[in-house]
Amino acid sequence: MRLEELTAKALETTGADRYQLALAVAKRADQIQNGGTSKLNVDPKAYKPADLALMEIAEGVVSIKGFQAES
Repeated sequence: MRLEELTAKALETTGADRYQLALAVAKRADQIQNGGTSKLNVDPKAYKPADLALMEIAEGVVSIKGFQAES
């Protein structure tokens, strides 16, 4: 899947805006780069940490918390 499609899917899945998504991807990519394991069934060496993080968020495996407005 192309990067643009992943980004659109992640935005649709989470309901977050681009800024929030960028922060979440950066944080998750940092976790992956520092030894965290990917929650997807893919070869982590085949993708950059930021791409893996975006894929995890787009697939709903990793959620973005703390950004949703409480009602």
